[in-house]
Amino acid sequence: MTAVVTGGAGFIGSALVRALVGDGEHVVTVDKLTYAGNLDNLASVIDHPNHVFICADICDGAAMAAVLRDHRPRTLYHLAAESHVDRSIDAPAVFIQTNVVGTATLLEAALDYWRTLGPADRAGFRFMQISTDEVYGELGPTEYFADGSPYRPNSPYSASKAGADHLVRAWFHTYGLPVLVSNCSNNYGPYQFPEKLIPLMVLSGLAEKPLPVYGQGLNIRDWLHVDDHVAALRRIVDRGRIGETYLIGARAEARNIDLVHAICRLLDQRRPEGAPHARLISFVTDRPGHDARYAIDPSKIECELEWRPRYDLDRGLASTVDWYISNQQWCQRASATYRQERLGVLAPTEAA
Repeated sequence: MTAVVTGGAGFIGSALVRALVGDGEHVVTVDKLTYAGNLDNLASVIDHPNHVFICADICDGAAMAAVLRDHRPRTLYHLAAESHVDRSIDAPAVFIQTNVVGTATLLEAALDYWRTLGPADRAGFRFMQISTDEVYGELGPTEYFADGSPYRPNSPYSASKAGADHLVRAWFHTYGLPVLVSNCSNNYGPYQFPEKLIPLMVLSGLAEKPLPVYGQGLNIRDWLHVDDHVAALRRIVDRGRIGETYLIGARAEARNIDLVHAICRLLDQRRPEGAPHARLISFVTDRPGHDARYAIDPSKIECELEWRPRYDLDRGLASTVDWYISNQQWCQRASATYRQERLGVLAPTEAA
């Protein structure tokens, strides 16, 4: 069976590609190779006979139609997206173009392809939309996102992903395209672009640079190891009910400041010459519209699809820190297009 993975050179996409190829599946990776798309992420599979890489933009309808026509996939995993909240504050139109227009373009190509299939292949085809818990907005101290939670996005990024989710749902209800949707909590693990919180803290700590924490670091996130996320996506495609949404989380909430302190302790153990790394923590102006808390109730995927995460946060964080320490060449190349500058800062008149 063949799977197409859009955004397959990115963080989550490349983890999925490596897992699928490793299990003997034929995979077509489609990626535009923007700043966060990195062929180094696919080094272990790029020349594998079961893998094909295509550099293309999901907004290019003709290119997407050709990918589907030429490779005839059973599954389309849609991960291509602009994904950083701070960047979306600075350049929202880019997020709308890729995440909304790109998804609509891909849906049109997928529908046209699906309609050409015979009955058995039509029944087996799946369009898997991979989204985020940020579409649900902000939680109070005791609530959880669950199946049926209302969409209340608060950033240009989350609004663009919400729009994409709604389009996927519309293509299912209007045209019958067999779709599945997932909304995940914050991912972490190997090969994550250095602008994200965990790799930024690790790499800055190793370099003994300031560790910038927004506000007082009291915002809470629910953390999910990327390999657990990939396993959940594959389980949804294999067993999920068409048209359903599955929320993926590992029940691993942590305040940002507590997570940064945990990283500092791990760095102290591994690089004692730089200890205590917590001395590098620097509180900076909070992100505009920063949601206080995200947390997922994964009961549906746990009960219906019998999925469970393999990593708890302590084990996952330790293995992630070790990976970044052991892969400095990857880190240097990935960081070449990112100067660790602060993004998404509104001028005082804009913030008023």
